[in-house]
Amino acid sequence: MAEGLFKDLREHSIAEFFRKNSQMLGYNGKIKSLTTVVHEAVTNSLDACEESGILPSITVELKQPDDEMVFVRSKDNGPGIPKKHISDVFGKMLAGTKFHRNIQLRGQQGIGIAGVTMFSQMTTGKPVEIITVTKEEAWDIELTIDIRKNKADILTQQEIKPKPEETGVEYLANFKEVQFSNADQSPYEYLRRTALANPHAEITYIDPSGARINFPRTAQELPERPIEVPPHPKGVIVDDILLMAKSSTNHTVKGMLQTELSRFSAAKGEELQKHVEFDLGMAPKKVSWTEAEQIVKAFKKMSFLAPATDCLRPIGEKNIEAAMQSILAPEFLSVIERRPTVYGGGYAFQVEVGIAYGGHAGRKLASGEQRWEIMRFANRAPLLFDAGGCALMKAAQDVEWNRYGLKGIDNLPVTIFINLISTHIPYTGAGKQSVSDINEIVEEIRFALMDVGRKFNRFHSHKRLLQEHSARRNTFLKYVTEIAPVMADMLNRDKKDIEPKWVKLVEDHVGETIDAEPGEEGIPEEPEGKKGALEAEDEIEELEEEKPKKGKKGGLSDYM
Repeated sequence: MAEGLFKDLREHSIAEFFRKNSQMLGYNGKIKSLTTVVHEAVTNSLDACEESGILPSITVELKQPDDEMVFVRSKDNGPGIPKKHISDVFGKMLAGTKFHRNIQLRGQQGIGIAGVTMFSQMTTGKPVEIITVTKEEAWDIELTIDIRKNKADILTQQEIKPKPEETGVEYLANFKEVQFSNADQSPYEYLRRTALANPHAEITYIDPSGARINFPRTAQELPERPIEVPPHPKGVIVDDILLMAKSSTNHTVKGMLQTELSRFSAAKGEELQKHVEFDLGMAPKKVSWTEAEQIVKAFKKMSFLAPATDCLRPIGEKNIEAAMQSILAPEFLSVIERRPTVYGGGYAFQVEVGIAYGGHAGRKLASGEQRWEIMRFANRAPLLFDAGGCALMKAAQDVEWNRYGLKGIDNLPVTIFINLISTHIPYTGAGKQSVSDINEIVEEIRFALMDVGRKFNRFHSHKRLLQEHSARRNTFLKYVTEIAPVMADMLNRDKKDIEPKWVKLVEDHVGETIDAEPGEEGIPEEPEGKKGALEAEDEIEELEEEKPKKGKKGGLSDYM
C-alpha cells in the first residue's frame, strides 16, 4: 500500500514547472502577456548592447495575421549570439550569464527569453525563429523546447550571408492568448517608459496598423559598465558560507572569506577568530553547518565598512531630464539622484526620482479627464504591473502631496518617475514587476520625492504670485481704459495723450514684467512671515531625513 503511493513519482524539469505556472513569469492576462513578451526581448537586447559597448538601436514590430494571433519581431544591433549558445539562451530555462553574478543588470534569472519561447510554443504549437549575426558567423534557426528535458530542439538551421558590418539578434515568434492594446500597460507604454529610463537607446515601434513610432536617443554616451562585487559579510546567510566552502580552492577558511567576501580583510579575520570556537586555518571543505552558523553570528556582532557603491550605475539627473523633456515636454521638471545606501545589511542601492507637471505629463483618459501617473523602474526596466504591493508605489502614496502645492494630485497632469538600482533588486516574484516592501527602500524613495516636491512647491508659489500680479495689473488697466476717455473730455485733451500716462502710472505702481522672479522688476516678494514658514518646513523635513530611524539597520552609518 505504501509503495503504491509512489508509483507515479518522477522528477519534473524546471521547464515543466514554469509551463504549469506560467503566471509566475508574467503570462496571465492577455494584455500583460504580450507586454511581458516585449519586455523580455528588449531587456536582453539592452543588456547585450551595453555589455558590448554598443549604443542600442532596437526595433519592435507587432502584426495581427488574424483575430487570435499576434506576431512579434524584435531586432537589435548587438554583438549577436554564437550559434553554439543559441539552444541554451532561447531553449533552456535557468541558463544565463547573470544569475550567479552580484552585478547591476536588468535580468538575472536566466528564465526570460526562454520563457517567451515556451509561451509561444504552448499557445500556438509553432517554433520560434532566431536570426543571429556575429562578426564570425550568421545563422537562421528555428527551435522549440523539449519541456520534459528542459532543452532546445533545433528544427531547422541555415547559414546565411548578412549585410556587411551588421551584427545583432532578430527574434520572431507567434502568440495566441494575447491581445494587442494601446492601454496603459501595453507594449507601446512599455517602450515609451523604456526610452525614458534608457536615454542612450534608440527604439522604434511598429504597431499592427503599420504606424511607426520612433523614440530617439537623447544621450550619445553609454552608461558606464557596472562592475561585479563580492557579497558583503552582513548580507550572507549560513547556507551561503557552506556553498562557498564546497567550491572554494583556498586552503583555509580565513583565506576563503578574504577572497569571496567584500570588506573582509586580514585584520577582520583576526577579529573573527575571537568570536568563533574553531580554527579559521582549517580547510574549507571541513566546514559544517555548526561552523558556518558561528561565522554568520559573529558577522552580526562585528562592524564592517559599508558595501561598495561604485558598482551602481544610475541613469543620471541630466539624462533623465533630457529624456523626460523630449517625451513629456512638461511645464515644470525636477530630477533628484540620491546618494547610494544599503538595505538588509549588505545590499547597495540607489534611488533616482523625477516629477514632471503640465505638457504631456500624466495620463489622459478617454473621457478627457486627467490623471497622475507613477512610472516605476528597477535597474532601468519599467514595472507596469503588480503595483499594489510594490515598495515604489507605496513610497509615492505615502507622501503628503497637498503640502507641496499638489492638492488632489490624482487628477493633475503629473508624472512621477522612480528608478531603483541595485545589484540585487528584491522582487516579489519571478515576473519581476513588483519590489518588496523593505523599510530602507521605501524611506529612501519617500525622502527623494519630498525633495522634488519642495522644488515644485517653490515653482507653484512663484507661478501663483505671477498670476496674482498679472490679475492685479489687468484690473488697474481695465479702469484706465474707462477713465482715460472721461479725463480727456474733462480736460479737453486727446485721449492718446492721457491714456499712456495712466498706463505708466499703473506700471510704476504695480510693475510691468510678469515673468521675473519674486522681488525683481516690480514683482512683490512673498510676505516675510509666509516665506519664513516655508523655509522652516523645508528645514524640518531635511532634518527628518538625516535623523536615524529607530530599530532600522542597513544605512551607511551602521558601518562607520
